[in-house]
Amino acid sequence: MPRIPRILISGEPAVYHVMSKTALDGFVLGDQEKDFLLELIKQMSRVFFVEVLGFCIMGNHFHLLVRMLPEHYFNDQEVLRRFGIYYGPDIKPVMTDEKLQSFRQKWSSLSEYMREIKQRFARFYNKKHDRTGYFWGDRFKSVIVENGDTVINCLAYIDLNPVRAGLCSKPEEYRWSSIGYHFYNGMSDSFLSLDFGLQEFGELPESVRLARYRRYLYEKAELSWEEGGPESNVFPLPDNRFLRRTRYFTDSMIIGTKEFVAYCFKRFRHSFPCKKEKIPVPVKGLQGVYSLKRFSE
Repeated sequence: MPRIPRILISGEPAVYHVMSKTALDGFVLGDQEKDFLLELIKQMSRVFFVEVLGFCIMGNHFHLLVRMLPEHYFNDQEVLRRFGIYYGPDIKPVMTDEKLQSFRQKWSSLSEYMREIKQRFARFYNKKHDRTGYFWGDRFKSVIVENGDTVINCLAYIDLNPVRAGLCSKPEEYRWSSIGYHFYNGMSDSFLSLDFGLQEFGELPESVRLARYRRYLYEKAELSWEEGGPESNVFPLPDNRFLRRTRYFTDSMIIGTKEFVAYCFKRFRHSFPCKKEKIPVPVKGLQGVYSLKRFSE
């Protein structure tokens, strides 16, 4: 049975949870490999039209939560600036309108963004370990994620990977995740965005947004909170959905409110071989969150 084409939203900002796993056996990503992959993600994120909301690099796979921005958001000067980051300051391009448009299309593409990261890392890994052949397994997974509460839920699921795997007792102790990155690096750079699309965050300073998210993360993981921590935020508590692996965040294709999932299905209905109408499925333990697919618990 042919696989369904990847569903990608064009012409407007869109959030995706993407995940890719190595084809090799065991946990082959050690500290040096994780450090290199993180730097590679940061480098490509300065070139591509992307906001990174979260990430987690594990021993045999990695997660990214990104908002891809459409090409028309960026003028010619910005394209040329990113060209210099990509190729280096010594390369002086002679740009035509066609070339500028080609770079715009490439740097607004989620598939191209992931291809650059994965191919560059595979070359690094094979050279470091004196090997040849494939490093990554099947094509990366991607799920369209609705802004707002669903983004926060998905980010919490990503940041809690190390806790679920027993690698740490507190999520910020794992430095190859977005919450760990904030904990170890503070807000010293603009790598991670704290714009989750939440109206209740409004014009809050980033430090307050981060404190509220961290508190929320502890609640999701049912971890005890120290005295004097940030005020409890507005999100309802779930069941233990975040303490176990769930395919809704990795394989559902579309996740969000019932209206959002139904709208996206209608928009991309031509991509599905089945002609039957797909009804959004409520995700148990996440109030108001729906999926395009139903999975066994």
